[in-house]
Amino acid sequence: MKAGDRPTECETGPLTGFTIGITAARRADEFAALLERRGAQVEHAPAIQIIPLADDAELRSVTELIVADPPEIVVATTGIGFRGWMEAAEDWGIAESLIGSLERSRVLARGPKAKGAIRAGGLREEWSPPNESSSEVLEHLLDEGVEGTRIGVQLHGATTEWEPLPDFCEVLREAGAEVLPIPVYRWLPPRDTTAIDQMISQIINFDLDAVSFTSAPAVASMLGRAQDTGRLEPFLEALRTDVHAMCVGSITAGPLAALRVPTSRPARYRLGALARHITEELPRRVPTFRVAGHDMSIRSRSVMVDAALRPLSPAGLTLLKALARRPGRVVSRQALLTELPGGGDDTHAVETAMARLRAGLGDSRMIQTVVKRGYRLSVDVEYEEGEGT
Repeated sequence: MKAGDRPTECETGPLTGFTIGITAARRADEFAALLERRGAQVEHAPAIQIIPLADDAELRSVTELIVADPPEIVVATTGIGFRGWMEAAEDWGIAESLIGSLERSRVLARGPKAKGAIRAGGLREEWSPPNESSSEVLEHLLDEGVEGTRIGVQLHGATTEWEPLPDFCEVLREAGAEVLPIPVYRWLPPRDTTAIDQMISQIINFDLDAVSFTSAPAVASMLGRAQDTGRLEPFLEALRTDVHAMCVGSITAGPLAALRVPTSRPARYRLGALARHITEELPRRVPTFRVAGHDMSIRSRSVMVDAALRPLSPAGLTLLKALARRPGRVVSRQALLTELPGGGDDTHAVETAMARLRAGLGDSRMIQTVVKRGYRLSVDVEYEEGEGT
């Protein structure tokens, strides 16, 4: 923005100025619209690709086993997975036989979506836990005893080193059950890694304010890609500091929690709830500075001054972030020079970028020049005293 320009006129929603990464493979457009409606800028990088169920030979083989010899119990863990299974069976011409076999099984549903899919298939669940929890289903089965019982368990995704989920099937096996995994809705990393590689770079460079995850496989895929490209540690460090990881639920957050990455999530495991959670939580996590009589809040790609969005040049934003890391303290020109894109050894580049930054902020008093020492963010005394208490 040139000197004298007015702040950008835009929707002043609660997420104005924030840039949020979306990793969802499904319903990404719907989720992006929810965030953009609240003022956010969205970047999208699908972290996984889903194997079409009708093409999944492993699922077909297991389905034919169930048709021939139904297990005593079948556990449906997700609505989309169960519906997809029924649709794949329809494509194979064995849906009617599968439903007839499942009518001879006791069907348990993990939650209301799985329950709805079961009923849409013309079946009826025997039991569903009140809190949509796999651990509750497991506890229910163990309490009644499963030794010698043949149990079909609808799986979701795939298990990798990044998915420290409770091994539902293994616990049942240890309790004496014969477990038949039903590998519904499996995933693979994306064929084209361009978008996910770019998002990993954006996270490492603090070019996003937050990244959202709607499935544990998406988390696992991004962690795996960061490791494969030699960037896992800076990726994790960014998520532990300035780039906030927002997850749809505790299972999705599990792989990150195991790596000591702080996460936040809504109370309900729903896409709309996640959008509302981000809207409420993300602005709370970004500090507001009182600078020369103005309220300043720095985003990944811009700054809000008195609730007005002021886009800055990359160099100006870099300098502002460097000053904000030490609010009120003097930062030398040499230290600021090392922060600038391109580096170099001429501190005149700092002076030029600083002049443009001051113009972009709209009040040159917000950054003070300290003769022969450098620059400081002109944080008001009240702020500095509050920080020290």
